[in-house]
Amino acid sequence: MGQINKVLIANRGEIAVRIIRTCKERGIGTVAIYSDVDQLSPHVLIADESVPLEGISSTDTYLNQNKVIEAARLTESDAIHPGYGFLSENASFARRCSDEGFIFIGPSPESIEMMGDKTRARELIAKSGVPYPPGSKSEISNIEEGKMIAEQIGYPVLIKAAAGGGGKGMRIIRESDTFEAGFKTARSEAKNAFGDERVFVEKYLEEPRHIEFQIFADQSGKTVHLFERECSIQRRHQKVVEEAPSPIIDSKLRAMMAEAAISVAKSCNYTGAGTVEFMVDKHKRFYFLEMNTRLQVEHPVTEMITGLDLVGLQIDVANGKPLPFSQNDVQQRGHAIECRIYAEDSLNQFLPSTGLLLRHRIPSGPGVRVDAGIEEGGEVSIHYDPMISKLTVHAADRDQAIRKMLRALSEYEIGGVQTTIPFCKFVLNSKSFIEGVYDTHFVQDNYKPEEIKEKKDVLDAIAIVSSFIKMNKKNQSNEPVISGNQDIGGWWKIRKR
Repeated sequence: MGQINKVLIANRGEIAVRIIRTCKERGIGTVAIYSDVDQLSPHVLIADESVPLEGISSTDTYLNQNKVIEAARLTESDAIHPGYGFLSENASFARRCSDEGFIFIGPSPESIEMMGDKTRARELIAKSGVPYPPGSKSEISNIEEGKMIAEQIGYPVLIKAAAGGGGKGMRIIRESDTFEAGFKTARSEAKNAFGDERVFVEKYLEEPRHIEFQIFADQSGKTVHLFERECSIQRRHQKVVEEAPSPIIDSKLRAMMAEAAISVAKSCNYTGAGTVEFMVDKHKRFYFLEMNTRLQVEHPVTEMITGLDLVGLQIDVANGKPLPFSQNDVQQRGHAIECRIYAEDSLNQFLPSTGLLLRHRIPSGPGVRVDAGIEEGGEVSIHYDPMISKLTVHAADRDQAIRKMLRALSEYEIGGVQTTIPFCKFVLNSKSFIEGVYDTHFVQDNYKPEEIKEKKDVLDAIAIVSSFIKMNKKNQSNEPVISGNQDIGGWWKIRKR
């Protein structure tokens, strides 16, 4: 295996920027690829080299293996980092990278295949003794078979895609009368999202918490965990707020889950960064959910509580270097919280809110980190994920981390699009979150967008009246207008004019 001197980043947005920064700190050359609409994006501008992919859709650009491989060949790159999403969990792409002489910064194609197929993964981890929710051991071939399994394990049940995740191809079925419709919808959605219509059935757990463990393994088989992340605040089965450590995990349960996570990784001869996801019910019984064979969106919270550079470790492992620490060396310090800032209207069912980012003023200060993939004046495109940035904070304990996040959210200014900032504020201020007693049903059980809208309408009115009063005073005294710093539509702020 050759030395990595130049990396092509097969991705875009904030994760591409994140990878480029670590590469630059290590003296490694970087190559960005970009679609037609991304030619002025931050990841393109900060990379050492860039290659256009000619096209707009993901299929024509970031998912086009031929174009990505050709870009790596043209720039004489040594390695390809897939980031997350797009081709990151595509076993054929990982295999092709290796076959054509490029180091794939990720696990082996075999590991990706084993864990990417959810039914195959269930069969594999069952042999290792790791618990998983009751349900079908493999994909179900017809409605009658699925109904029979659902009756055996009891409603409610989940119908889930066998070949993917991220909430796609997933349906909660609460009674037998709706099973057929849910089965057909899940299969159709799975086929559209993953090109694979296979689904399986499993028990839907009571008051479930979504807890995941970050694991790392080198090429010698040495495997460690980097503690857990709590990921239960979700909308449409997709995470929005994450924290580490989890407020419900004690040392005994942590040790048991960590051991299970490492067992899962070893069962597929895993190398590099990976995440083993579990569901934990109200009785604190945990069950294997899936393994993500890539870097996670929420990896910054783990970096902040451990002080480790996970992208740097990925590069080292891909280079054949051993992990430079043992399990006992990894220490958990303080508490971290991440909020994903999406261009979505959180007051209107989280519908996408694309367009120009007319204003983008990020918060700062000790323990505040912003990973952004778009700058002021850029466009949140309809063609890709609407994430603007990830806002992460770190503090000595959870209470301080919550207060720091609220301060950071209040400083964050975005104009031109609606965002999930109001929702994140609601979460951080909610009694259930503060007390750590929430679960994956938080949105349907607690979220009241009308309360945010009422408060926002009042602030808008105050801001408008305040503006007129100050303008009137300015006309009378020729003094400059001083901001009252009130929120108005689109999360603009009234400032000194």
